[in-house]
Amino acid sequence: MKRTVAGRFAGIERSATVALFEMVQTLRKQGRPILDLGGGEPDFATADHIVAAATGALEQGATHYTPSRGVPALLEAIGEKLRTENGIVLNPATDVVVTPSAKHALFIALMTILDPGDELVIPTPSWVSYSSMAHLVGARPVSAPLKAADGFRITRRALEAAVTARTKAILVNTPNNPTGRVLSAEEARTVLSFAVEHDLFIVADEIYEKILFDGAEHISLGALPGAAERTLTVNGFSKAYAMTGWRLGWVSGPTDVIREVLKAQEHTVSCASGFVQAGGVAALTRGADAVREMVQEYGARRKLVVDGLNALPGVTCSAPEGAFYAFADIRGTRLPDAEAFAAWVLAETGVALTPGTAFGPGGEGHVRLSFATSREVIGEALDRIGAALAASG
Repeated sequence: MKRTVAGRFAGIERSATVALFEMVQTLRKQGRPILDLGGGEPDFATADHIVAAATGALEQGATHYTPSRGVPALLEAIGEKLRTENGIVLNPATDVVVTPSAKHALFIALMTILDPGDELVIPTPSWVSYSSMAHLVGARPVSAPLKAADGFRITRRALEAAVTARTKAILVNTPNNPTGRVLSAEEARTVLSFAVEHDLFIVADEIYEKILFDGAEHISLGALPGAAERTLTVNGFSKAYAMTGWRLGWVSGPTDVIREVLKAQEHTVSCASGFVQAGGVAALTRGADAVREMVQEYGARRKLVVDGLNALPGVTCSAPEGAFYAFADIRGTRLPDAEAFAAWVLAETGVALTPGTAFGPGGEGHVRLSFATSREVIGEALDRIGAALAASG
């Protein structure tokens, strides 16, 4: 038999955002002064009380396996958080699995509900890994492209155009990466009625739920009447608590489904680290002030980046309602192609942006800029781009 890798990797590209991060590191090692607005990592340090909880757990010997489902204290904290903040009432002892990252939570959730040949509807633009995860579990991702002219809102028409007899689930991210859109009550009802009519699972990625602006309110799909029995909610600590390197997340949902998710956890990574879970307990029970301060600073950066983008010739940008990304429309520039524009900006200015095409259909003509970096970096990056656009005519 010919020695080849598994066919499931055919057509799957590397993560565009990870590849961009590595390119930035390489260019910096070569001595180029790169300003990175392409990443999705908070530039804040993890709060001291979270670090203290984890180091204390280490000193007390939390260096061994934990229950695959998660330590009881964190399961209870997640259950209380879901009840009080999201309106999702469940039994944390049976309906939650703590994972080493929300990314792993998403992967094992999709592995659990999708068989080979099943289809997953993904409203796009969307995070780069959703479609690749679906491919890796043998399913087929189907985009439901949303329109920039409509503010990237989810509509029944867009969803119905993507559904087939093989559709098994729909995946919704709110607040959305890359657009910054926050799901409205009307959109939430649309998603649920669509899922009920076609008897689909709903996978709700809520990793950015705490980063909201201008009074926007987060709606958890799993809290809607009639949604609990079909909804898997994924969340984690990376974005809200500046804990990207800690790799800690969770998935919650119906007892019978989570029972099977647990098997995927047990036979892959076994469990999340015990001392990291101690940090997670501290984050959920005593982390509100740190989150509030970070979101306040993100708000100031959002204004800086949106105002700066709208001042650039040929560029327009709506203010994101949540997350820490601006999704700028560059179709009025001399390089309306997203990949060409991002490549030109990097070469001419040393500013790294993510082309909108990395996020699937609907992303062409746009670039994503992260404002999870300092105001100084944002200001300098916009100045460089502005000067290059002016010089290019």
